[in-house]
Amino acid sequence: MKYIKSTVAIVVIMQIFVSCKKDFLELQPKGTTLEDNFYKNEKEFMQGVIAVYDVMQWGNTGGYTMKQPLLSAASDDCWAGGSNASDQPSWVAYDNFNMNSFVGPQGGLWSKNYSGINRANLILSKIDQSTVLTPAFKTRIVAEVKFLRAYFYFDLVRWFGNVPLIVDVLPTDQLYKQTQSTPALVYAQIEKDLREAVAGLPATISSAEKGRISAGAAKAQLGKVLLYQNDNAKLAEAATLFEDINKDGNIYGYKLMPVYADIFNPANKFNTESILEIPHSNNAAWGDWGWINGGEGNVAPQFIGMDSYVGDTYSSGWGFCPVTLDLVNALKTDPRFSATIIDGAALKTAGATYNQRYQNTDYFIKKYAPLKAYRSTVGTAELNWQINEIEIRLADTYLMQAEALVKSGSNPTRAQALLDAVRGRVGLTAVPATLDNIYNERRLELATEGHRFFDLVRTGRAVTVLGPLGYKAGKSEYLPIPQAEIDVTKGIIKQNPGYN
Repeated sequence: MKYIKSTVAIVVIMQIFVSCKKDFLELQPKGTTLEDNFYKNEKEFMQGVIAVYDVMQWGNTGGYTMKQPLLSAASDDCWAGGSNASDQPSWVAYDNFNMNSFVGPQGGLWSKNYSGINRANLILSKIDQSTVLTPAFKTRIVAEVKFLRAYFYFDLVRWFGNVPLIVDVLPTDQLYKQTQSTPALVYAQIEKDLREAVAGLPATISSAEKGRISAGAAKAQLGKVLLYQNDNAKLAEAATLFEDINKDGNIYGYKLMPVYADIFNPANKFNTESILEIPHSNNAAWGDWGWINGGEGNVAPQFIGMDSYVGDTYSSGWGFCPVTLDLVNALKTDPRFSATIIDGAALKTAGATYNQRYQNTDYFIKKYAPLKAYRSTVGTAELNWQINEIEIRLADTYLMQAEALVKSGSNPTRAQALLDAVRGRVGLTAVPATLDNIYNERRLELATEGHRFFDLVRTGRAVTVLGPLGYKAGKSEYLPIPQAEIDVTKGIIKQNPGYN
């Protein structure tokens, strides 16, 4: 689908993608087709569904907007980095909570997620009109697209709060008239879409379709959505959903990886711990810097790699998101340190070199660092990193279930077992399953994976932890609404508090 930056600019041309030989979502552009002449058979509908999935991979919408490193920079795990404070001003602004309606990552994040929603709404409208789809095919793709719409809205409501809730293809006369809905209404739609998705999705995904959504992924996402709303009445359902995923012998086949570092090895894509994973490949051999999203590569590894690095194992990067000394100190005696953080000083001692850039600490993200062995030999290497993003994994759902159980005061024995399992995997002894210990474990277990900032906000700890970095209660919970959206709707869309 042709990309347009405004929420309300609904497009009528979709870029069509065809599956390649490896994973389901490793795509190859094949040109464009008019929407009205498309969707004649199941193959064409499947191509449309893939175009909705494709938005999950985007990392360069309105500037670099890769979720994992961007959220790490917003948290106390990483700094923004780069060559200087003006290298990526939107990242630096988010890092020190000095955004305004023009400066910050909000434009790209808004555009990306509404692009995904627009594509999802279009496909759902076409499915409703179709008479050529078999019941089984229709059930599954409707479930996938509803999951994806919920996925994009979950990001929007967490980043912006009050957002337009659009669940249909808009007629032309309504394009500039969309008002914002409250988070409660947006969350209600997210829950509805995810509940309907669970019922229509398969429990497991075949090796030929890796990257498609399973019922387990939809349950995990729904449990996460329920937990994030801080509604005690929803904790029991969240815990039940997580239990279906976390229990021994679960029907989805999820298991903790025995070796922590193996989770992040690119050779272990879609491993037994991975629940929601966004695939990347170099099959498109992409080389267009003007539209980075057109390829299938992950630009985040290039972004966070050591600048002008010369040495073993790693490829050179751009020096963003240096790890804070606060996280280094929190992890320095933890067995997960070596799989999470690159010790640049130790590499230099061994003979490596790299440039020290803005906010340098000599510590760098390791979990999805650019590895020489995975540097692309086709297209522009920097744009073609075939390193996947794991957005939800089993240790995450273990800890979310433990949190839900402790908050609701139910089954403390199970909460303790879940926390023990996460710590035991890396050889750590048990600690009591209190909320503080669970929150601390989330930071150490999931460090630099993009969870920390929203964890701090939703648990009410952001002011304490991020206040010294510029975070302000009543403002910094949300990004500013992009000024272009306010202007194009003539003020129908209102700015978030603190940014006027």
